Amino acid sequence: MALITETGAGLPDAESYASVAAADAHHAVRRTATAWAALTTGAKEAALREATDHMLAEYRSAWKGQRVYSTQALDWPRAWVMVDQFSVASNIVPAEVIKACCELALKASAGPLKADQGAQVQSVTVGPISKTYAAGARQGTKYAAVDDMLRALLGSAGGLKLVRA
Repeated sequence: MALITETGAGLPDAESYASVAAADAHHAVRRTATAWAALTTGAKEAALREATDHMLAEYRSAWKGQRVYSTQALDWPRAWVMVDQFSVASNIVPAEVIKACCELALKASAGPLKADQGAQVQSVTVGPISKTYAAGARQGTKYAAVDDMLRALLGSAGGLKLVRA
């Protein structure tokens, strides 16, 4: 089934923030070009769907503004989003969101972005090497580069903007 990409129209059946063509162009100029090009179109579409699903789960409550249509499938387009004192158009998917989706899609092509979590591991020993983790240490993977790409589109903690005096 062909991938349905959000265009900024608030599609009720959109599955991805980025098209295969956008992801191809994104990766073509990066060191990830070979790995992405090796995937079939079907694998690219599946990875883009998984990347978008991850973004929905990870950022849904953090985006600035609000969804434009109650019927739209994805979190973008959004209304009332300001970045650097400029309004983001409410009929687009920002380039940062598309770029983040492309980055996550490559990671998704290698395995799940969010693995099931069981009991927390306290220590691991492999041969003569041991590693002990702090109680309550996070088990999930955090994609810092993606978080950085999206930072301007995410609200601040508690809705307060902190400014150094």
